[in-house]
Amino acid sequence: MIDVLVVDDDFRVAEINAKYVGKVPGFRVAARAHSAAQALASVQRGTIDLILLDHYLPDQTGLELVHRMREQGHGTDVIMITAAGDVTTVQAAMRLGALHYLVKPFTFAALRTRLDSYAALRRTVDRVGGRGIAGQEQVDRIFSALRTTPAPPSPGLPSGHSEPTTDLICRVLHHADHPLSAHEVAAETGLSRSTAQRYLRHLEQAGRLRLTLRYGDTGRPEHRYTWVAP
Repeated sequence: MIDVLVVDDDFRVAEINAKYVGKVPGFRVAARAHSAAQALASVQRGTIDLILLDHYLPDQTGLELVHRMREQGHGTDVIMITAAGDVTTVQAAMRLGALHYLVKPFTFAALRTRLDSYAALRRTVDRVGGRGIAGQEQVDRIFSALRTTPAPPSPGLPSGHSEPTTDLICRVLHHADHPLSAHEVAAETGLSRSTAQRYLRHLEQAGRLRLTLRYGDTGRPEHRYTWVAP
């Protein structure tokens, strides 16, 4: 089994990512951390194979954590999972040895593709490593093991709708313990209210959400949505 450390300052996001990892054969969540200090302590215990690492942490950035790990001699593998999409951060992650970089929001399929390629990399290294010295063919196999093919977009999405955003909204509704308004969904996802409303309307029309109305003092009903799809 590949032991994974899930690092995210948002407890809810860390739990979702951990559940995703648990659905991929060959992987298990060994620990969760919500700060760089907690993550480093887990790595220092020596039981972690792979870190799913957020960049925005309360005490250090994810890349500062990786740099500190490397200074201490920890070669633990890292896949960045973060909302940081600027080229400077991406380049810095590459230079520090991050094996993949997944931008939030993302789908389970996108994460599974990266985890599967990481597992393939480990298998390839194990096979080649038994020979002691790798020739060019073996080196090419090692590097090609990390290549991924982007998943095709889901059919049926209207123009202007993306699969990652749809998946993000579905996750929020799926884990909610009460109906949510477009304003509440926007707050949970970081989207604008108008964008959240557009996606909610599509999901309700597709039968994945149930719409209810709540009347307040103004007499204008508030639309609230509940997850109903399996």
